[in-house]
Amino acid sequence: MLCTVLGRLKSGTRPSPGNHDYSTKGAAGYFGYFGSAAGPDRRGYYSYDVGAWHVLSLNSNCDVIDCRPEVQWLKDDLAEHRARCTLAYWHHARFSSGLHGSDPMTAPLYQVLYDAGADVVLTGHDHDYERFAPQDPAGRADPIGGLREFVVGTGGRSLRNFQSTAANSQVRNRTTFGVLGLRLLPKGYEWRFLPVSGGTFTDAGSDSCH
Repeated sequence: MLCTVLGRLKSGTRPSPGNHDYSTKGAAGYFGYFGSAAGPDRRGYYSYDVGAWHVLSLNSNCDVIDCRPEVQWLKDDLAEHRARCTLAYWHHARFSSGLHGSDPMTAPLYQVLYDAGADVVLTGHDHDYERFAPQDPAGRADPIGGLREFVVGTGGRSLRNFQSTAANSQVRNRTTFGVLGLRLLPKGYEWRFLPVSGGTFTDAGSDSCH
């Protein structure tokens, strides 16, 4: 049933590859299923605009692919698209209190986004929900120019315990399945965690772009 539902949403999906996609050589199944929607040349990263926002889908599997061309592409793309508001999403969390913890291999992506004044990062990988205060690439609080990261790994797989409390972590939950809804406004954004039926946890708020 889940596959049927996801299939119905395929035409509107803007995917980003995860680590399990590379269980097949070159993430062949992922790229075969999503085709051109997964970005050109089977590289797994691309960008697009949503209203006033510039949005980037990135490939964080830097342990199995060479991410240096992606980092350069990201610099060039952000220089070309100087939007008021910028959001990026990828799989492995740069900062996380979950089982996998903070992943340094995504640090170059985070650094480029920070240098360009981006606003929001969405990640997964850890099976929990976590929201961070805006922070710099070193994990220091930066309410003026920092990136706000959300870890949203609550889409259906078993949830897991937190292993620690990372710096600048504001909200954590490991008991409720659900999704994160974002409303992208001309000069800011609103977020709300939407629990499955019967779930009691939620998280909501808003912020302005840099």
